[in-house]
Amino acid sequence: MKTRALGATGYRVSEIGFGAWGIGGQMWRGVDDAEGRKALHEAIGQGITFFDTALAYGTGHSERVIGEELKHEIRTGRAIVATKIPPQNRQWPGKASYPLADVFPATYIASCTEQSLKNLGMDALHVQQLHVWNDAWLEDRDWEASYKQIVRLKEEGKVLHWGISINDHAPETALRVLTDPVFETSQVIYNIYDRAPEKALFALAKQKPLGIIVRVPFDEGALTGKIKANTVFPAGDWRAEYFAGDRKAEAERRAKALASVLDHQVETLPELALRFCLSSPEVSTVIPGMRRPAHVRQNTAVSTKGSLPAAMLAKLKPHAWDKNWYPED
Repeated sequence: MKTRALGATGYRVSEIGFGAWGIGGQMWRGVDDAEGRKALHEAIGQGITFFDTALAYGTGHSERVIGEELKHEIRTGRAIVATKIPPQNRQWPGKASYPLADVFPATYIASCTEQSLKNLGMDALHVQQLHVWNDAWLEDRDWEASYKQIVRLKEEGKVLHWGISINDHAPETALRVLTDPVFETSQVIYNIYDRAPEKALFALAKQKPLGIIVRVPFDEGALTGKIKANTVFPAGDWRAEYFAGDRKAEAERRAKALASVLDHQVETLPELALRFCLSSPEVSTVIPGMRRPAHVRQNTAVSTKGSLPAAMLAKLKPHAWDKNWYPED
């Protein structure tokens, strides 16, 4: 497993990380808890050192599972864990119209951090992130108190590094806050379809430097080629809404078009998707969701293959796709 610098945090992390939303179990269905725990151990065995979770994933279940299963690795520094504070109003994405007092008030930032420390069994969080953001909140009268709380938690040693998890498909909503030295990482959607981070975020990352954590490299499964027009998701699975209406058919059509660019150098769509993300030097780590040991092995194997050839990257440009299928709460 190759490693990359996570911005200026001092951490070198595996370039393939572990996205732990799925093992929260609440919104992703069809895989039992024991399988997710096995996936975590397989990840360690395959060289993954970066694990991304959140207090909102299964109402803390994802954090607790990581804390239980990776206790030794966390204690010895073998596993770097990033988690997130959910918006208090539970509204994704973070809109400019929401008052900060409803999203990240100072006391709430502190209480969520304490809960995550408890769930993970840690004395200090390696990376704590605000799970949504909007730069309009920098002008909110409550931002000063919230910011002081963020700085205080770092001074107290409860949070070692702070980051921002950017609104879906909207890196422009966090460019101002990320110039602040206290925020050292940024988590963002980046994949073959969504190139938005290339416009300004990557330039900021190079200048600062800023650790870039790439989420949704497979577009929630659309870029794996496994979503078909007739796909049926398990009862209660949130993807039924993401791929509502004729979206499954559209995802299948576009995946077939992408498959036409595969050759002897790139064998599968998942490999193509991950290597696309890793072809950008600004990217620190890519965190596909993994709930099965087999998925862990498939994803980590990509690290040995390197960036995509320039000719292949050129072929992917016409496949960029401006869309937003995420439901708004």
